Amino acid sequence: MKMVVPRGRGVLAGLTRLHKDRSGNVAVPFALFSTVLLVAIGAGIDIGRWLYARDQTVAAIDAALLAGGRSLQTNNTDAAAAVAAAQKYYAANVARRLRVNKDSISFAVADNGKSMTASGTAYIDTPFLQLLRISQLPLLTTAATQFAKAELAAGGNGGENLEISMMLDVTGSMAGQKLRDLKDAATDLIDIVVWDDQSKYTSKVALVPFSEDIRLPTSSALSKARGSNLASSKTIKTGSGFFQLSQTYYLSDCVVERTGSQKYTDAAPASGQYAMAHYTSDSTGTGSSKKGVCTIPQGAEVMPLTSDKKALISKVTGLSAAGGTAGHLGTAWAWYALSPNWASLWSSASKPDAYGTDKLKKIAILMTDGEYNAQYDSNGISASESQAANGSSMTQARSLCAAMKQKGIIIYTVGFDLGSKNSDSYQTLQQCASTTTNFYNADNGEQLKQAFRDIAIKLSSLYLSK
Repeated sequence: MKMVVPRGRGVLAGLTRLHKDRSGNVAVPFALFSTVLLVAIGAGIDIGRWLYARDQTVAAIDAALLAGGRSLQTNNTDAAAAVAAAQKYYAANVARRLRVNKDSISFAVADNGKSMTASGTAYIDTPFLQLLRISQLPLLTTAATQFAKAELAAGGNGGENLEISMMLDVTGSMAGQKLRDLKDAATDLIDIVVWDDQSKYTSKVALVPFSEDIRLPTSSALSKARGSNLASSKTIKTGSGFFQLSQTYYLSDCVVERTGSQKYTDAAPASGQYAMAHYTSDSTGTGSSKKGVCTIPQGAEVMPLTSDKKALISKVTGLSAAGGTAGHLGTAWAWYALSPNWASLWSSASKPDAYGTDKLKKIAILMTDGEYNAQYDSNGISASESQAANGSSMTQARSLCAAMKQKGIIIYTVGFDLGSKNSDSYQTLQQCASTTTNFYNADNGEQLKQAFRDIAIKLSSLYLSK
């Protein structure tokens, strides 16, 4: 016989079984945990996409900055071209980047044409982080510390050593505004190429002012360059009989060209290959104390290689102008200031390094405003081209330039108001330059300053900094 259970008692038993059943207690916590886990995994995916897109963007910005910097090295007057180059490289390098929003990265020329900078930002969407109300993440912020900077630097941060000699025309035709323009241009170049931090790499500059002769900084350098026991005067006779004339010339404290087989080399000064002393008819003193007068002004001594920016600028600022244009002398001494063979003339801090030294560039910058018109006979006395020991100043300068380039010295030439392209001075400077782009012809002071600045930028190395 079938037993019937009362309705109330069955309900009670069902409730008791439900109370004792523990199997559903895991479902709610598991559901919550699964949600958190899915959000975490999604967030990881979003963060991974953000990091990847950020790396792509930073790499694209660095490439763009370097492209803009290289444009500045070619022509630092065209800021628009540098910015355009940077933007072009940036666009090319982000073409395959993950999709981003609000990309406002832009580029600009800074530091008076010596660097490229970037600014702006970009965002990437975050599908999973949206669950946490984070719809996008910035790849970069506008903070300057987020961006690299492409800088043009000589010496210290440029990764190489520089030895630069500057031949500066201080002849009479440079007096007035032209000399002021030269001072501004040379000062600007020194300020760029002489790096403040000389601890690892050095950038040194030598100054070689010239007119009709060369003035050396010390008596020791003078005696080593021209030898010793020189005659205090020379009397030269011209003509014959009734028409014979005599002229006495006196030993000055300056030097001119050298003669002999080493006249167009940088062989060390020695017997038979010294620079000639300059003998002049103008003199000071009386009797046996008479001394010849240098043409180049006092204060225009050669300044050997130094990284003392203040001293270099002070020397440039103090220059004055006088005399004719013996451009071959400036050319020769611009070479000697870089030549290890002439190191004995200078203090240890100013001695040039050997040719071929690793991570070293030797550069000569030759600047003049006119025809080379002063040369000398075998007595060190001013002479016409036909009577000169080595021929014209122009011919000698060209021979010196050719020999200098054979030694690996990079030559830049700067003409100032030279006139016709067919002039001897124009042709000489163009021929002396290492390449056609190393020759500059400035028609006015502003162009002269730009020529020196362009050389300084070309001598600078390009690097990324923060």
